[in-house]
Amino acid sequence: MVNRSKHATKPAATNVGFTHDDFAALLDSYDYHFSPGDIVAGTVFSLEPRGALIDIGAKTAAFIPIQEMSINRVDQPEEVLNNNEVREFFILADENEEGQLTLSIRRIEYMRAWERVRQLQQEDATVRSLIFATNRGGALVRIEGLRGFIPGSHISTRKVKEELVGEELPLKFLEVDEERNRLVLSHRRALVERKMNKLEVGEVVVGVVRGIKPYGAFIDIGGVSGLLHISEISHEHIETPHNVFNVNDEVKVMIIDLDAERGRISLSTKQLEAEPGDMVRDPQLVYAKAEEMAAKYREQMNAPAEALVIPPATEEPEAVVDEPVAVEV
Repeated sequence: MVNRSKHATKPAATNVGFTHDDFAALLDSYDYHFSPGDIVAGTVFSLEPRGALIDIGAKTAAFIPIQEMSINRVDQPEEVLNNNEVREFFILADENEEGQLTLSIRRIEYMRAWERVRQLQQEDATVRSLIFATNRGGALVRIEGLRGFIPGSHISTRKVKEELVGEELPLKFLEVDEERNRLVLSHRRALVERKMNKLEVGEVVVGVVRGIKPYGAFIDIGGVSGLLHISEISHEHIETPHNVFNVNDEVKVMIIDLDAERGRISLSTKQLEAEPGDMVRDPQLVYAKAEEMAAKYREQMNAPAEALVIPPATEEPEAVVDEPVAVEV
């Protein structure tokens, strides 16, 4: 019995001889499987002037630089992290020469922000954001922390761009492309959509001519722009819209199409003519009879298909080629 007891104590004596070097060697032999791109849980245990040390269970404390602490600007680590706080971290870079991993919170926020804006685009949501800067091409905003761009042609305001800094605008998504880091938005589309909810095809509205192009006139109707294409000015051929309109003219037009997806409103005065060419000869006569002619247009538009009798052709009609509609973007 006694001999057995002494023999049993020998392994315990061996355990006492397990040194710190042996323990370090055991740690070195252990594979933690930490790789760049992994998301791991970590505990903040030391805030440094330009970053923080994080315990993620590795041999050496990982480090998160201050510029990787948020998708937004951070001046001091205390703005984002607290000692003993546990949270998720993205492994940004492999171990350096000291065996230390580099972490990021910014990358996690970045990935989730793109996921969120893709969802908002799919929902065709309207978002609001402050303009924080402008340049020659347009204005810059932040959506979910991501930098977004509004092209100048999609800003519907009479203010000069420099005066827009600090102003909050409703916006719709035009392009969401994470791979190319492109987030493009439209103020014009948001306004048109809101205006469209109050407009109907066949409705007569009063507007002001804000611009004239070879292909038509742009009419401001309550803060949004609609296109009166040259082919919709009159049944009579017109060489140029300048022959009929001047900038700042007040006009009556009828809405013939509302395209919310592209943010476009198509207008017509041709459909308001009692006689072909009235818009060229006497626009005021057209405006005076606008509601009467629009009512007839709506009746025809809403008439059952069987009520529309098409007389048989007496001769082969000439081929008609639709003229492409150019719009200002």
